[in-house]
Amino acid sequence: MTRRTDWAEYTSGSAGPGDDAYGAAAAPYETDPSAVGPREDGVARHGDGGARQGSGRGRGAGGGRRRRERAESSAEDGGATSSSRAEKGEPPRDPVEQARAICLRLLTGTPRTRRQLADALRKREIPDEAAEEVLSRFEEVGLINDGAFADAWVESRHHGRGLARRALARELRTKGVDATLIDAAVSRLDTEQEEETARDLVARKLRATRGLDRDKRLRRLAGMLARKGYPEGMSLRVVRQALEEEGEDTEYLGDEAF
Repeated sequence: MTRRTDWAEYTSGSAGPGDDAYGAAAAPYETDPSAVGPREDGVARHGDGGARQGSGRGRGAGGGRRRRERAESSAEDGGATSSSRAEKGEPPRDPVEQARAICLRLLTGTPRTRRQLADALRKREIPDEAAEEVLSRFEEVGLINDGAFADAWVESRHHGRGLARRALARELRTKGVDATLIDAAVSRLDTEQEEETARDLVARKLRATRGLDRDKRLRRLAGMLARKGYPEGMSLRVVRQALEEEGEDTEYLGDEAF
């Protein structure tokens, strides 16, 4: 079984005594089929002293395959304790090995912050010392990188969901990202880019508000931007301009409508 890590210290010398069972499981395949097959004269001996030819040879081969399959199944069930645990996805008993297996499983296909992984280990009652050892090692080799996580989160959530800096910072805080890393990530979005995204959001939503009175349209559109973290002044300005382009009179539309 191949371990899912390239770390030298995690791949050498970590096999337990149960690994010897791989040899036991492979033993049936090493048996010489001729030991139970027909003799050179084409006659297979049976327990009653009789002899069968032709079709009996095929049955003997099939029986040999079935015996090998049963032997393999028996070896898997009663032999390799640690290897079969790994094959079934069960974590090893050692706390460090268990923490490592949990983190690798959680990181498969989905980046996570150190805080998220630490919370997961705590819920599974991994000792703090073992959790700290694994998390620190994951950071050293780059499997945990909160700065890169924050940058990717901002890029994805802004372009995919249209979230503004305020909403993005709030989400990153809930994931345990350090405030300094959050500031660095959200600073990649400037005010002009935020406003451009806000205009795109309003343009897509504008048609669905047609038929409503002016004040209700403004509240609905501005509220949508507010939920995505856009500042109140920017939201009101963008919505007013969109309504004016549709012919709405916004001259006497005060801020209280927002």
